[in-house]
Amino acid sequence: MEKKYVVGLGEALWDVLPEGKKLGGAPANFAFHAGQFGLNSIAVSALGEDKLADETVQQLEEKGLQYCMPRVPYPTGTVQVKLDDEGIPTYDIKENVAWDNIPFTDEVKAIAENTKAVCWGSLAQRNVVSRETIYKFLDATLADCMKIFDINLRQDFYTKDVICESMKRCNVLKINDEELVLIGRMFGYPGLDIENKCWLILGKYDLDMLVLTCGVNGSYVFTPGEMSFQPTPKVEVADTVGAGDSFTGTFCASILAGMPVAEAHERAVRVSAYVCTQNGAMPVLPEEVK
Repeated sequence: MEKKYVVGLGEALWDVLPEGKKLGGAPANFAFHAGQFGLNSIAVSALGEDKLADETVQQLEEKGLQYCMPRVPYPTGTVQVKLDDEGIPTYDIKENVAWDNIPFTDEVKAIAENTKAVCWGSLAQRNVVSRETIYKFLDATLADCMKIFDINLRQDFYTKDVICESMKRCNVLKINDEELVLIGRMFGYPGLDIENKCWLILGKYDLDMLVLTCGVNGSYVFTPGEMSFQPTPKVEVADTVGAGDSFTGTFCASILAGMPVAEAHERAVRVSAYVCTQNGAMPVLPEEVK
């Protein structure tokens, strides 16, 4: 196994679902799924000094996911998740928790300096402490690092400045159709169709790739001069929690393995469709899905 890391950077939290609580948070989900393809993946966040933090560590170790999560004097993060009749989640994300206060420790810095891919979102940037740690981490990564900004807009925990700064720092943007509408309004090009918005953002921010997911309406990957489209498979949905993170983790692993974009895209769609059929964000993937 190679030593360079693939990192999920940001929130570590528990999704409190109707049937009980499950470990979640997009960065840990991403790292878990990338790790299922043999990558040296690690989740970087912060935990409280509480029982939930101990449970987090226990779960991560049971799942075989490496972690670097310093303890800080704030509660470990939780999210109340409500599912509608279609299994689509809505979130109530508790504030001023451990992952809002991720410190840039020597250990975190050492990981950053040995990172070949990192995925982060807007949510963990809602507080200045974690936001500055994310920027320092990104600045310390290897020159050829794959930097994936999975925009992941939640409630009102984002600003135009935060989004702009991360779009400048990433080379891969992952966004969904609803977020694209919001970004279009925010950045002053609401009239363009979906594809033209994506081409515009790809060029404006000099991105290597832009990944657009549109739920049941399929997904796209835009690269300079090329576009890949995949329809969304029809499956029996248990819940969609973590499906997007499994898509990103699989796509990242596939690109790092040298797979062509269209093949990496097809594999990511297959995996995320499987995750939708399972409860929770971190199911183990059967070999035939990989």
